[in-house]
Amino acid sequence: MRNRVAISVAVLALGALSGVAAYERAAPRTGDWREIAWPFPRDGWPAGRAFRCNGAACGDVEVYVRPKIGFCNCDSGVADDDEVDRVADLDLMSERFVPREAGHVIRVADMPGRIRGYDLNMSDGSRRTAVGIAVSRRCDLMVAVAQGGGEAGEVRRAALEYLGSADMTRWMTAAMDGK
Repeated sequence: MRNRVAISVAVLALGALSGVAAYERAAPRTGDWREIAWPFPRDGWPAGRAFRCNGAACGDVEVYVRPKIGFCNCDSGVADDDEVDRVADLDLMSERFVPREAGHVIRVADMPGRIRGYDLNMSDGSRRTAVGIAVSRRCDLMVAVAQGGGEAGEVRRAALEYLGSADMTRWMTAAMDGK
């Protein structure tokens, strides 16, 4: 009888731990945001996660986010706008991007970094607005790029609100820890 109780407790505990692990690795979802397939070809970094929002609260915005482990200056982090231009994956959407303004210091998921707005000239001739985000922890980067058809301020607000959500913060922290 004791063995059955011990086995039952062990099975329940293992099931609970598996459920917690699955929840931690699950795709973050907040409101009108939905995960979409990573649309970019393979490069030197693992594929990231991509999300689209078509709701009234965020407009037509897509956010692409991924860690770049070991790719940051360990002493200064994301030091300037040139670094955001270089690492934020804007070139995956369009090779023709032009900064709109100087960047700003930000914090995302308790990581310091910079954000900068851009105009994108897409291959089909359309124009999009984008923001590049690069934040760091230790010697690692978390980069995100958001693009949309709206005003730069709307795209920036939607992206930062989504990246600042509890689910995304939890996912980014786990990704930076290699989980």
